[in-house]
Amino acid sequence: MKPVSGAPCRCTGLFIVCPHVVKTVEVSVYYPGGNKPHDDAGGTHHGSVGDPRYVADLNRSHGVQKRQVGDIIRTPATPFPQQRGRVVVAMYNYQAREATDVSFTKGDRMEVLDDSESDWWRVKHLQTGDEGLIPWNFVAEEKSVESEDWFFKNVSRKEAEKLLLSEENARGTYLVRRSEHNPDGYSLSVKDWEETRGYHVKHYKIKPLDNGGYYIATNQVFSTLQALVSAYSKNALGLCHVLARPCPKPKPQIWDLSPDLRDQWEIDRSEVQLLRKLGHGNFGEVWYGKWRNNIEVAVKTLRPGTMSTQAFLQEASIMKKFRHDRLVALFAVCSKEEPIYIVQEYMCHGSLLEFLRNGEGKNLQFGDLVYIAAQVASGMEYLEGKQLIHRDLAARNVLIGENNIAKICDFGLARVIEDDEYCPRQGSRFPVKWTAPEAIFRAKFSIKSDVWSYGILLMELFTYGQVPYPGMHGREVIDQVEKGYRMPKPVSHHIPDSIYKLMLQCWDANPESRPTFEFLNHFFEDFTITSEIPYREVMD
Repeated sequence: MKPVSGAPCRCTGLFIVCPHVVKTVEVSVYYPGGNKPHDDAGGTHHGSVGDPRYVADLNRSHGVQKRQVGDIIRTPATPFPQQRGRVVVAMYNYQAREATDVSFTKGDRMEVLDDSESDWWRVKHLQTGDEGLIPWNFVAEEKSVESEDWFFKNVSRKEAEKLLLSEENARGTYLVRRSEHNPDGYSLSVKDWEETRGYHVKHYKIKPLDNGGYYIATNQVFSTLQALVSAYSKNALGLCHVLARPCPKPKPQIWDLSPDLRDQWEIDRSEVQLLRKLGHGNFGEVWYGKWRNNIEVAVKTLRPGTMSTQAFLQEASIMKKFRHDRLVALFAVCSKEEPIYIVQEYMCHGSLLEFLRNGEGKNLQFGDLVYIAAQVASGMEYLEGKQLIHRDLAARNVLIGENNIAKICDFGLARVIEDDEYCPRQGSRFPVKWTAPEAIFRAKFSIKSDVWSYGILLMELFTYGQVPYPGMHGREVIDQVEKGYRMPKPVSHHIPDSIYKLMLQCWDANPESRPTFEFLNHFFEDFTITSEIPYREVMD
């Protein structure tokens, strides 16, 4: 067959020649700190970086499909059809928290009696006969693709890589997720290892056929995704490795302390135990605690006089309605006496700022920083879509959990603070260094002023918690920024030119010229050193 000239690779600019008819695979390379290469799984390895079949796909579209900015946690993307006798299977263990809900273990089968509520479904446990409420996102319809351990419905490419590259996962660990570019397609992500590259993830496109069925290679067509995964679990058939075991699946978020509190979130403070002080800020303290000596929570105690109780409750009721996997869950409040308690999701590593300066974050690799930047942009894209302004976006208001999961907290609270020291003009505690000029001078807060703050957060992130505008006090920052000064690119830390250019775009004097959070999310989700290599079609 006559060789076909290649197109320049998007990342390297190299022209490659392809002697084969090929299907593409996108490969992302990532070297986690301390992860020593070793071949820890069996199977046949096919190909290497030098193999001529690893070439660009000449027909690959570079267009990007717009991501959906929906309430991805609360509402199922594809609601199950209501029908009598519908059976779901448990994907995780769950321990009942009230007399009204039902305990179950992974694999248990339950009949759905009522799924009219978005967060809690009424079921009958088919083994025990118990009836009660369960969290809807802990189950999947029996025999559906969602019930498979290897299927990750709402996971992005970057999240898939982070999950697969966890140290406990062996080579050949895999997951299947929805394609980000083809609404009818899927992607198979597999952890691989090569001597010259260490651990990395290969992404294979699973394409649908018009008349049903799926394929990665055109000479291997399967009627279902389950059949495809089963076949590649027995034989690599040209993949980098046989599919060894599904990637462990993190538990989904439960947005209420219990089903009884889903519509009543003022709780008795006697049910909240404050166990360990985590820190303090301008407006109160933060504690690690437990609800009813069982559920881990973080509790913010607001200093008396910080804000009107009525104004806070009005704002908190709005905050509780917004649910996204990159926003900290607000569980409940105790507002009948001071100090007001805000009871929220506990994140084990605390604020991003402290994590970078004094915690394990000091050892984060560059890829980890990009991952955190993408997560924050994702959460802010959601708020952007809901037309909610944060007003105080900074590393101190991003919390870090296991596996470097980042979530935004305190969105909206700045609006109801009653403190002269927190006003734009004279307040010594006002976060001048994070605030856009139009918000400082004209008190004009918008999602575009949040974009400015996000640019400052990026500088904090990529300098491992360095104070913005080092050596400058607040008044000097205001004067210099008004004259056009912007923080220069640091010489002490590695920040690629493209990321620094993005920061400058976030700090454009004209708010409307600043990028959207949708764009910023795309930028960091796609910010990976990738090379397009083909799937080798194995001949019989």
